[in-house]
Amino acid sequence: MSLIEVKVPQLSESVTEATLLAWHKQAGEYVNEGDNLIDVETDKVVMEIPASKSGVLSKIIKADGEKVGSSELIALIDTAAVATDSPAPSSTGDKPAVSPSVRRLAHELEVDTSGLPGTGRAGRLTREDVLAAMEQVAVVSSGAAPQAAPVIAPVGNRPEQRVPMTRIRQRIAERLLQSQQNAAILTTFNEVNMQPVIDLRNKYKDSFEKKHGIKLGFSCFFVKAAVYALQKFPIVNASVDGTDIIYHGYFDIGVAIGSERGLVVPVIRDADKLSFADIEKQIADFGARAKMGKLTMAELTGGTFSISNGGVFGSMLSTPIINPPQAAILGIHATKDRAVVENGQIVIRPINYLAVSYDHRIIDGREAVQFLGAIKEALEFPGRVLLDL
Repeated sequence: MSLIEVKVPQLSESVTEATLLAWHKQAGEYVNEGDNLIDVETDKVVMEIPASKSGVLSKIIKADGEKVGSSELIALIDTAAVATDSPAPSSTGDKPAVSPSVRRLAHELEVDTSGLPGTGRAGRLTREDVLAAMEQVAVVSSGAAPQAAPVIAPVGNRPEQRVPMTRIRQRIAERLLQSQQNAAILTTFNEVNMQPVIDLRNKYKDSFEKKHGIKLGFSCFFVKAAVYALQKFPIVNASVDGTDIIYHGYFDIGVAIGSERGLVVPVIRDADKLSFADIEKQIADFGARAKMGKLTMAELTGGTFSISNGGVFGSMLSTPIINPPQAAILGIHATKDRAVVENGQIVIRPINYLAVSYDHRIIDGREAVQFLGAIKEALEFPGRVLLDL
């Protein structure tokens, strides 16, 4: 017998514990090196724990849903064993084939998948199977066993459902409250004519995609405009530590991305050194992996400034909340054709309302207004950003 320990990865300093979501393998089952054994959720990210060696998963020590800490032992792999015909009993029970995304959905809705029939190919559970199972909880039959996430019907046909927050949702709530309680948040607004950016994008989008293999979106323009303004006003790129102001000599831009599991803010490191194509590729990669819960802690940690784009959901105006310990955040909204006055004439222009929320403890109103003006300037005259003027 040659046993290999399976342990929880080292968590970041700000994370004290994690939750085991669901085992993908059963005790007694043969696993190949690199196979994902289990998904682990922290308040920032869902991680996979792969098998470090091939062998038989001889023992599962920690079951689904248990709380674990850094480097805690959760299973053993016997690299010298041969898989048995029938997997040994484990705390996970017999479960139908479930993809990681469906498994996470079931976990968040507290739906037990062990007895659910799968309607997908080869009997796999689908999202619809999990959602249908959740709805069936509302039908309370006499003598039925208690279900997770019960629906309570106190008055006639007016059901209520109590669902615990996921770790990530709890963390989001904590950080938002922390931001509002610990910072003097104020928001300033401006409007920007997006026509120059639209014209530039339309002119080069085909050749850009052909050369770089990625579509030329609008995100890279906003990131570059933010960096342009941050370089002019370093205080907006700073952060507060007690009674000290920390000026950051680099530009790590957090980009807020909404997913089924909640809001995440992966960070584009050294955005000032990246090309438009590099930025578009990173944002596309972040978006795809956010949906699958594949972002790493390192990618979600840090950042000197953030951008939140409510415009993708149709938002016209908002007051974004600062992501602590950062001192400011840019809110982008939907670009709409609006009537504006130019040279005494009413004309139609594609207008985007921009908002910057800032920590008034270290950023004065004058600096915040001028900073937002610099972003407006960079978007209305994109050649200045491209030529570094």
